Amino acid sequence: MSSFGLAIALLLLLLSLTSPVLSCTSSQEKGSLLRFLAGLSRRGGLPASWRSSTDCCSWEGIASDGDGGAVVEVSLASRGLEGRISPALANLTGLLHLNLSHNSITGRLPPELLSSGSIVVLDVSFNSLGGGLGELPSSTPDRPLQVLNISSNMFTGMFPSTAWEKTRSLVAINASYNSFTGEMPSSFCISSPSFASLDVCNNKFSGSIPTRLGKCFGLQVLRAGQNNLSGTIPDEVFNASLLEHLSLPNNGLEGKFDGENVIKLQNLAVIDLGGNQFSGKIPDSIGQLKRLQELHLDCNNLSGELPASLGTCTDLKIVNLKGNNLNGQLRQVNFSTMLNLQVLDLMLNSFTEEIPESIYSCSNLTALRLSSNNFSGQLSPRIGNLKSLSFLSLANSSFANITNTLHVLKNSRKLTTLLMANNFIGERIPDDLTVDGFDNVQILTLDGCSLSGNLPLWLSKLTSLKILDLSNNQLTGSIPAWIKNLNFLYYLDLSNNNLSGELPTALMEMPVLQSENFQDNLDNRAFELTVYIGSFAYRTLYNFPTVLNLGRNKFRVQSLQRLVG
Repeated sequence: MSSFGLAIALLLLLLSLTSPVLSCTSSQEKGSLLRFLAGLSRRGGLPASWRSSTDCCSWEGIASDGDGGAVVEVSLASRGLEGRISPALANLTGLLHLNLSHNSITGRLPPELLSSGSIVVLDVSFNSLGGGLGELPSSTPDRPLQVLNISSNMFTGMFPSTAWEKTRSLVAINASYNSFTGEMPSSFCISSPSFASLDVCNNKFSGSIPTRLGKCFGLQVLRAGQNNLSGTIPDEVFNASLLEHLSLPNNGLEGKFDGENVIKLQNLAVIDLGGNQFSGKIPDSIGQLKRLQELHLDCNNLSGELPASLGTCTDLKIVNLKGNNLNGQLRQVNFSTMLNLQVLDLMLNSFTEEIPESIYSCSNLTALRLSSNNFSGQLSPRIGNLKSLSFLSLANSSFANITNTLHVLKNSRKLTTLLMANNFIGERIPDDLTVDGFDNVQILTLDGCSLSGNLPLWLSKLTSLKILDLSNNQLTGSIPAWIKNLNFLYYLDLSNNNLSGELPTALMEMPVLQSENFQDNLDNRAFELTVYIGSFAYRTLYNFPTVLNLGRNKFRVQSLQRLVG
């Protein structure tokens, strides 16, 4: 659980221990709640229990304390509420926890709630609130606010700075997925000594990362990806030695990946600096981060070889280094010690020679992408040890022996995505029914391999197949009638081959030609990694268009005319 989530969970536990439901004795509190209800245009069924004739502490979503019946909690998440938030809620002087998340509330966040003298947790995330937050008056006394979650709204403007001087108990802020501009916030690092979690990703913050973040000595989570930040990561940030999650992807950050600074953060579990302009080598000191679970350095300008010390990070689950200028051999890294590794993505680098045998010891690996490198040789039979592997991409390399490859992969029976384009150049595709074990494969690409032979019979056994790309080969013969048995196939590209003869009538029975709404029933879960076919990228099966491409073959003209009607 993230520090932000942990902070909320602990506070909710404390509230639950101190908040039995008793009678609401104050008519003022009941009136404040009814004014809030009146400000809603869609009330999510609340009027059924929110009646002026009943005790307000028996109303849905309301809890009171054990001393006089003051309202301490208003929890109305995911109720389908629409309308505006009434500032009357700030009149609930005992209110500790306000949760209006996951609704369709519009307008501004009343400043009275931010300046409340009682609210400890304020969660209005996943609504349509907008405008700015505004500063608190200088005369405002200290506020008890500890957790502020305003993520996934439409807030704009500068993020307030002086407001946090009045919130000395602040622990966590989540302002992600808004449109805040200006400098990234950091003033609470001085005023709030217990501050632990800052999430401002997916905004429009610009400029440098504030050096003041280094004074957040209790900071555990820093997420500021998908902004317009520039410059280097200041040395001062690495003074926040309790950091567990450092996430700054998709900005304009640059400089060396500084090993001397990084090892100051011995608690790091997640490093995400992908999509920036960092350069230089991955330092040997990375191996000193013994708690590291995720390493995302993708899409930078890193160069050199992988340090052997990476193999000492035995807690690693995800390693994403795609889109750099890394080179050399992989065998200097002992992957056999990384038994927790689930995702290894080395796409678009310049690694050479064969895949090291030690990778096949990573028994928990679910996604392996080695595409667009200079790997060569053959797959080892030991790849069958990867019983959990569901995503494998070897595309755009120099692997050989397609027959061996298909036979050694048949033991990886959980494979759903198998991408092998632009390999096995000039070989013959095996037409061997002993090719087996691909019952769960949904995506298969072997395009651009200059393969010869007929469309093989073993393809008919891939009954889960949805995407098949055999384009840009030298396949001959006709399209077999068994194509109709691939009941889920809706993307078929056989273009740029030497196929000939009549098109089978069975082709007309394919789902791609039978129903315009075929994709409505597809699984919309995201792939383990993005699937690249040609110049297109796909995150789910639903993203694929329906395709039947038979162009640039030698079919009889009459059969093509029958197909198009």
